[in-house]
Amino acid sequence: MQTAIDKIRELRALHEDGLLSHAEFDLRKNAILDAAYLPAQAVLEEPPAERSRPGTEIGLMAGQEVGPQNRRYRLERLIAHGGMGQVWQAIDLATHAELGHSAQVALKILPPQLTQSTLQSRLLIQEATRARRLAHEHIVRVYEWAQDPATGSFFLIMECLEGEDLDSLLAREGRLPFERVLALLEPVAGALDYAWDRHGLVHRDIKPGNVFVTRRGEVKLLDFGIAARARGTGSAGSGTGGGNVALDVPNTSGTPGYRAPEAGSRQGQPAPTLDVYAVSMMIYQMLDGALPPDPAPPPQGLKPHQWEALRAGFAPEPSERPATVRALLEKLRNAAGPSPEELAAREASARAEQERRERELALRRQAEEQARAAARALAEGQRREQQRRERAAQEEARAARKEALRRQLLARREEEVAKARLAQEEAQRKAAQARAAAAYLAEQKRARELQAARTASELRRLTPTSAGPVADGDGVLCDPFPDGAGSGPSLVLIPTGRFQMGSHEHERKIAMAAGAQKRWLERETPQRWVGIERPFAMGRYPVTVGEWRVFVQASGWEPQGEVNWQEPGFPQTDAHPVVGVTWHDAQRYLEWLSEATGQRYRLPSEAEWEYACRAGTRTAFSFGDTIRPDQANYDGSFTYNGGARGACRHGTTPCGMFPANPWGLYDMHGNVWEWVQDVVHDNYEGAPLDGSAWETGGDQHRRILRGGSWLYNPRYLRSALRNGFSSVLSNDIVGFRVVRELM
Repeated sequence: MQTAIDKIRELRALHEDGLLSHAEFDLRKNAILDAAYLPAQAVLEEPPAERSRPGTEIGLMAGQEVGPQNRRYRLERLIAHGGMGQVWQAIDLATHAELGHSAQVALKILPPQLTQSTLQSRLLIQEATRARRLAHEHIVRVYEWAQDPATGSFFLIMECLEGEDLDSLLAREGRLPFERVLALLEPVAGALDYAWDRHGLVHRDIKPGNVFVTRRGEVKLLDFGIAARARGTGSAGSGTGGGNVALDVPNTSGTPGYRAPEAGSRQGQPAPTLDVYAVSMMIYQMLDGALPPDPAPPPQGLKPHQWEALRAGFAPEPSERPATVRALLEKLRNAAGPSPEELAAREASARAEQERRERELALRRQAEEQARAAARALAEGQRREQQRRERAAQEEARAARKEALRRQLLARREEEVAKARLAQEEAQRKAAQARAAAAYLAEQKRARELQAARTASELRRLTPTSAGPVADGDGVLCDPFPDGAGSGPSLVLIPTGRFQMGSHEHERKIAMAAGAQKRWLERETPQRWVGIERPFAMGRYPVTVGEWRVFVQASGWEPQGEVNWQEPGFPQTDAHPVVGVTWHDAQRYLEWLSEATGQRYRLPSEAEWEYACRAGTRTAFSFGDTIRPDQANYDGSFTYNGGARGACRHGTTPCGMFPANPWGLYDMHGNVWEWVQDVVHDNYEGAPLDGSAWETGGDQHRRILRGGSWLYNPRYLRSALRNGFSSVLSNDIVGFRVVRELM
């Protein structure tokens, strides 16, 4: 056994070779000295739990490296700690290509009392070497054994698993159903058959703690013979110091409760019936929740024939047990008879076999068809190659003819250069004449446009109503009530004219960049010319709370919608636009206003609204192709086409707070959505071209909204944007604006 001085020398050699830092060297050296020279009184004063807990010869910690110089492992976290030492999750610092297995491994570091003699170490190495040959999907892989030169500790390098052992599963789930028990132990039977048939090995220590269930549901068998051999030799070596005494030690492998009676007797090669006994005890525990007492009653739910098969598994005499664990499970399964699931599986297997034969037949037919197709393709390829050679010969002849023609053309070209020069001079002269004519026509067009503008201005100033006063100097008029008790809304005269209704492709691209959806933009198409054939007067502002209050008091109207027009959820005065008004409520107001003034009031058509909103402009807004929060009431936390950012006002603002458009209309962009007369259509296909409302077809339950509102972001405020809403619903973002006919 290594002394403390020997261990420190090995540590110093590792440090001098650059494999240990100075701090790590000091840490391990102090641990070795503490372990070697700790006073006996200090050991006696340790708590009983600490004295009884086994460990390695020196303390281990996360981040520590162990192993020989050419095969190092870095400890990551402690997975388990028991009588057989410590199990750590570790990183293999050697190259993956060199080892041929995962860089993450599990290290089982054995306690020093199990390997303190030369004989014990040799037997452990023999068992580890045999375990390395067990390459089975349901046996945890043992890659290698090694000894740490710094501590003298032996450890096994194994496959690292994630999941829980059967002990933990039973503690968590309790009793298991019969089919679940067989499903968990079937992989164990396969692993034991493989070890016995291929290598003549018996596990000798099967118990729930040595059956591991991974997170993916795979079953792995742990500690294949290594733990048993280590325990058997350890008991012999303790207190004697002699290596040869261990050869006469009885086979004490196994764990109490699962160990067969013959395991304590001296015998030769262990037989698989040792494992049959242990698995039988596990089956009883998994079905009943505890190991069987003596005498053992049958577990709950187990049929008589099944109980007889299980009792045979833990019979005292090995000869009375089934020969293997596989045979034990088959006896239990046959005693239970086929389950509905097995019958269904058999039927499914038969169907799958039939389908497999049909697929093979189809594949053979497909292969034959492919062979025929390949033959046809080969013949076709040969034919095309012959055609290619013929075309190549024809091309050579054609090239020769072209060369002759080229030479003839070169002779003619020089003759035609002079003619081309004269033709070019003639074309330049005609182009100059065309530019002069275009300039003259443009001048004439500007004159006509100036005259049209003057005519429109004169119309706004001079056009009288059918039975009312002429507009004032700003083009604004109000219809008084005959009883002198008030007047209707302020109106702005709108002249006749033509405009392009809808949006062009460039504007739609900018709107999509701002977040607009393609299906919304399709409502604005196709863009087309619309003529407004009659002048009209439009409300200078949306109908206000004060104007609506006069109507309510005069008509006795009672709201039917979801929003209270007097308390919509934000502060308002009589100067704010009214909200909480359905499309039908707006119609009642217009009927009352027409009767009160003697004039004909109505909602604008969608074409009239966009014509008045644009006010002669062709940009996205009447202010231009962008908009700022100081120009309209909208959610200013969003921007459009590089515009400025602002705040959301969370409600309507008084009418006239923001600048008017070029024709003197306020709040055409933002504040509230405005009802118009038209029903909702998906686009402008078939829409009127004379400015009248489109009330046929479409969705008769919904009406068009225009202008955007205080709650929406700026892309919804464009002059061309169309929205729709149920005509019987109200909202805190929807109002309306009136139109009065002039003739």
